[in-house]
Amino acid sequence: VPGPAAAESPPERPAAAEPAPAAPSQRPPAQSQRPPAPQDTVRISSAKLEQLLAESEELLTLKLMAGRTLEQVRAVGDLTAEWDKRWAMLLPVLRELRRREEKKGAGGGERRREDPQVTRLREFTETLGDQLHELDALVADLARTAERNLSSSHLLVQGLVEDVKKLLMLPFATVLEALPKAARDLARDQGKEVDLSLSGEAIEVDRRILEELRVVFTHLVRNAVDHGIEGPEERAARAKPVRGSIRVDVHRGEGSTVEVVVADDGAGVDVDALVQAASGRGAAAADPSRPADELLALAFQSGVSTRAVITDLSGRGLGLAIVREKLDKLGGRVVLESTPGQGTVFRLTVPLTLATFRGVLVSAAGQQFVIPAGAVERVLRADPGEAPTVQNRPVLGIDGDTVPLRALADILELPAEAPPSGATPVLVVTAGAGRFGCAVDDVGGEQEVIIKSLRPPLRRVRNVAAATILGSGRIVPVLDASDLVRSALRVSGRAVRPAAAREAVKRTVLVAEDSITSRMLLKNILEAAGYEVVTTVDGADAFSRLKTDAVDAVVSDVDMPRMNGFSLTEAIRADERLKELPVVLVTSLASREDRERGVDAGASAYIVKSSFDQGNLLDTLARLVEG
Repeated sequence: VPGPAAAESPPERPAAAEPAPAAPSQRPPAQSQRPPAPQDTVRISSAKLEQLLAESEELLTLKLMAGRTLEQVRAVGDLTAEWDKRWAMLLPVLRELRRREEKKGAGGGERRREDPQVTRLREFTETLGDQLHELDALVADLARTAERNLSSSHLLVQGLVEDVKKLLMLPFATVLEALPKAARDLARDQGKEVDLSLSGEAIEVDRRILEELRVVFTHLVRNAVDHGIEGPEERAARAKPVRGSIRVDVHRGEGSTVEVVVADDGAGVDVDALVQAASGRGAAAADPSRPADELLALAFQSGVSTRAVITDLSGRGLGLAIVREKLDKLGGRVVLESTPGQGTVFRLTVPLTLATFRGVLVSAAGQQFVIPAGAVERVLRADPGEAPTVQNRPVLGIDGDTVPLRALADILELPAEAPPSGATPVLVVTAGAGRFGCAVDDVGGEQEVIIKSLRPPLRRVRNVAAATILGSGRIVPVLDASDLVRSALRVSGRAVRPAAAREAVKRTVLVAEDSITSRMLLKNILEAAGYEVVTTVDGADAFSRLKTDAVDAVVSDVDMPRMNGFSLTEAIRADERLKELPVVLVTSLASREDRERGVDAGASAYIVKSSFDQGNLLDTLARLVEG
């Protein structure tokens, strides 16, 4: 008869009905391995989170001010210690003086008293000594308090800011998940086959960084599809898979950074064509004898493109320039690697979060500036007056290379002051493929600074990226390293012809368009940009005018009576006098076959009306006409 305990227990199943014991790998997960229970959530707009982050970042300024206060208190402590030391050195003199006065008084009887001036001096020094001891103790206690406050504020403020930043972290998947389809669509339009794979898209980063990287990824994928991946026939001839491959790999980098690799298995970069394109744009570094990495970095210069024909997708030389500009703005960097016939790799490094970064405080022409520490390769001393010159301009020898040596005051066009004599601090500033020696009056050291973005109408100021508030409460500009390099090269006279010189020459553009509406639209756009415009109603009329009128470029429709745009372009290329004339085709024909026919006809640029942007047209003309 079962006992009470057995009666209360549930009846046991027959042994045959029991399942076999599961293998260790098939056992249910332990309680500690189970996914956590869903937590309560609340919806809140990203704008409110960004406002909260901005307000919490303001506390970083208080932390910097606390550090500044500690430095000032320590400086006062050093002064009081120096005063105490000097007072101690003065004591023997005062004692000797008092002894002499007492001796004089003893020798002259009661009628001689101590000199009142000496009495006051003695009493003052005795009181001063006591007060110096008290002041020294007070300053030491104040320094200890300021140090504790700084330590506490650092822990609390830094923790608060980091926690708020985590609220704004989003996975890379939010910007990467649309890339595979975009790559396939771009490839289909060009008659190519492409697969894009992703990895590491779960890594989280500041959403503000992701918004900037969205444009970066778009340009890199376009570059890979248009410039890198070959057509099916060419890939088959090279014994490659017909479908091209693009991969985007995201992984954590050193410190608080993220590294992104965008690679393709295409044809790689044609370095010779790149050097030729850069030389045509006046790039100073376009020397074929330079190292391969420096030559590849030319691809990031604005206006440099290996495409012979400008289309709405490529050829203007802006995509990679935008990539570098975005990364410079984020405080990141990009490196281009290429193996001919095997593919191209872009290595991007970006910070996990924004707001603070390390900067080098410098002074020039009586003003203070901050240069991003990541752009400062090294700091040394040099004498501009004794530096060697190239083309009558001072240069600096760095690791066997010669770089321009420019004064920061000259680059920023600050009021001229008497040049310092002797050796001065020089920062070697690097951005992209550019490098130069930046001479300053003083270097205040490296420190953490808080970025404050400029607002309209100062959103884009040459050489200035943002502003920051120092621990002293002073507002100083944060300089843009890329702009500094470009400005330094411009000062050295090695950049392209200044814009003022280009604007002095009036350019003439012939427009061939049978639609009066489109014709007048193009005419108004070009005239507003400063061009002289000659209009014609079709290709035959345009070619007739070209025989009598001198023009600098032709903007033509394709589908026109009597002579279409393709035939007009072929006629221009066949004419010995006109064969170098730039021809821009603006048309509604967007198929790959039409684009290829435009290329075969000899068009300099091919712009589709469905994606027409007057900025693209003007940029294209500026590149073709003005160089």
